[in-house]
Amino acid sequence: MSFSCKNYDYNDDKCLMLKQECIPGRPGCVLEGRVALSEALTDRIKELEQKKTSGTIGKK
Repeated sequence: MSFSCKNYDYNDDKCLMLKQECIPGRPGCVLEGRVALSEALTDRIKELEQKKTSGTIGKK
């Protein structure tokens, strides 16, 4: 990554705040709404949301 964030764990490549994979600008990220995202990051966020919604179908 080409940025610095106090919530980024360089050892695990994860966000300490969200306890998930680091995707800058994702919902809940400290950068959300503060920076313009590349198309690649926007696509990763969309994929993440699709996985989240499809993974909850059929679970109780």
